[in-house]
Amino acid sequence: MVEGSKSIEVQLSDGRSFQPKVIGSDSETDLALLKIDATGLPSIPLGSSSALKVAEPVMAIGNPYGFDHTVTVGIVSGVGRFIGQGRFDDFIQTDAAINPGNSGGPLINTRGEAIGINSAIRSNTGGFQGIGFAIPVDLAKPILGQLRASGKVTRGWLGVSIQPLTQELAKSFGITGTQGALIASISDDSPAARAGFKPGDVIITFDGKPVEGPRVLPAIVANTPVGRAVPVVVLRDGKQQTVTVTVGSLAESREARAATVEKPEVHASAKLGLSLQELTPELAKQLGVQSDKGVVVTEVKPDSPAAQAGLAPGDVIREVNRMPVEELQDVERGLARGQDPNQVLLRVEREGSQRYIVIAAG
Repeated sequence: MVEGSKSIEVQLSDGRSFQPKVIGSDSETDLALLKIDATGLPSIPLGSSSALKVAEPVMAIGNPYGFDHTVTVGIVSGVGRFIGQGRFDDFIQTDAAINPGNSGGPLINTRGEAIGINSAIRSNTGGFQGIGFAIPVDLAKPILGQLRASGKVTRGWLGVSIQPLTQELAKSFGITGTQGALIASISDDSPAARAGFKPGDVIITFDGKPVEGPRVLPAIVANTPVGRAVPVVVLRDGKQQTVTVTVGSLAESREARAATVEKPEVHASAKLGLSLQELTPELAKQLGVQSDKGVVVTEVKPDSPAAQAGLAPGDVIREVNRMPVEELQDVERGLARGQDPNQVLLRVEREGSQRYIVIAAG
């Protein structure tokens, strides 16, 4: 990574060495744009990574373990890989040998076009094990364009927390199919809040682009110019609606804080297999949640419906069957409201992030 480096040196195959100027860098994707004052530089065109097919031949170039200008070949093993590197994970997977020192080198197709930037490996030993990853060039192109123009990257921001729409959740919301991104929570004073989005909305298109799942949406929003008003089609209560939102500028997310609950006064919910306590300002501060209205899980019985659904002590219940929860009595009211006696829909906040959970309560 260029960020934090004390010195940077560019060495060419003809022996020339340069101290480059850093035009700009982007910590979200680990990309930087460098400039050197040189002539007679060979170049290769940038291709299109969106057209890549699994099993397509590719070639990687880099300096693994200091062996400069090493070439390895392989195939595209997968596309759209999520490897936990950030909100814009969308890597090309390849079995072309990539080792420490390959990072930053190009991944090239059979037409001699750069379609990726070698970035990471998956290894239990630190060396090549047949699984390498490259940043798709189509992800890099707009970033490099912004760095060249202004030296920084500005991304669009909506202000929602999203999750996959599972079959169980789709049934709870009265929706057919699982396409789209389910809004679990909305940031205060965000573009989404001002536009009137609601938790439980399922985004199916954004600015005319289909949203097949939650991993697609962040990249689409990020590449939308800040200040543009765009139409967003959502499913709300089983019906399609179009909401117009003015895209904001991406703000840095706050670090989530883990917390535990000690010695609470509890209320037991036998139907779900858990114990609950009303939030207090002190407990809300301990848990790292903004609102002190709600109910917190203090105990989950082993092998109970709540345990099987993944609930844990410290989770804050915000809704039961789409009914807001501010006190313990709201939980029972929400349970009585459910249309399916064998299924309970919860909206739960954990470590500052909210999501929907379905409990099979039968």
